[in-house]
Amino acid sequence: MSFNHRRHLSRLLAGGILCAGLAAGAGQALAQGKGLDEPFRQPYLKALEGKTVAYVPLAMNVDLMQGWYAGLKKELEPLGVKFVLRDANWSTNAGAQAVTTLLSEKPDVIVVQNPDVQTYAKLLQRAEAAGIHVVQINMRSSYNSSAYVGADWIEMGEKQAAAVINACKGKSNKIAIMQGQLSAAASAYTLTGVENVLAKHPEIKVVSSQAADWDATKAKGIAQTVLKQHPDLCGIIGFWDGMDVGTAAAIQEAGLTGKVFLATSGGGEQTRSCDLVKSGAFDVDFSYDVPSQAGSMVTMIKWLLQSGVKPGTAKGSIYTTLIPITKENASLPGTCWSLGKS
Repeated sequence: MSFNHRRHLSRLLAGGILCAGLAAGAGQALAQGKGLDEPFRQPYLKALEGKTVAYVPLAMNVDLMQGWYAGLKKELEPLGVKFVLRDANWSTNAGAQAVTTLLSEKPDVIVVQNPDVQTYAKLLQRAEAAGIHVVQINMRSSYNSSAYVGADWIEMGEKQAAAVINACKGKSNKIAIMQGQLSAAASAYTLTGVENVLAKHPEIKVVSSQAADWDATKAKGIAQTVLKQHPDLCGIIGFWDGMDVGTAAAIQEAGLTGKVFLATSGGGEQTRSCDLVKSGAFDVDFSYDVPSQAGSMVTMIKWLLQSGVKPGTAKGSIYTTLIPITKENASLPGTCWSLGKS
């Protein structure tokens, strides 16, 4: 037998003896009714305790942002994670200033909702260069940070367009598009998805495609004008249910509820989604399920904080599964969520 073979055999025997010893020790402890110490628990707890997560939403007066925050706090605070909230309150300048300030405060993680694809991009890149992990939620910037958790907006647009086109069969084939803020990811990417489907349906005529800037009052005014000009309109694709309550109000006031098919999207909160679908205000509301998104963010944050990965070196996206909410499932338990129970 060669020297290398003897050395390899010695290593195998030594490893076997060590494993046998560990197994014997564990078996003895169990036989004596003693518990075993889980060796990976303390490193996990230590990696999270005392860490700081900063949250920068567009505004905290909306169910989406409140639901994400509640989900994060519920899962991470018991582990000793500190939260810092910086509410942009619908101000792009205030949000940019909040992120800039956080660069000097250096939390361990920044969770951010971008108002558009450009404003925060360089700031988020600077944050990761400074050693801060960045998790973008639902509306990402052009900078690809450690993680994105949110809707696949192109898929969203495709699903909404398909629903409206199907509802328009045998009717006028006239539709309208109610966009959000033009430079926001949730609007620009959704529009691409809509256009992907419309390109395959030349029979569909888009009579209006305007931006309501996430404002329900503005959406109502636009819809009122479009419905007066096109009373035979068969469908509207709206880009957010918080805005489309105004679109639905215009349809109702025109006496066209049930005649003009309204497809929208949102976080699946009970009063904003299921209740309005049940009432007939929305025909379908594609939900990206805020509690599920919060859970995915928590998972990403836990992994980033204990992985040892340098901020900015790992890149990943978690696109949430879209749930079409219709009258068929709007009354079923679990389809929507409530703020008080999140």
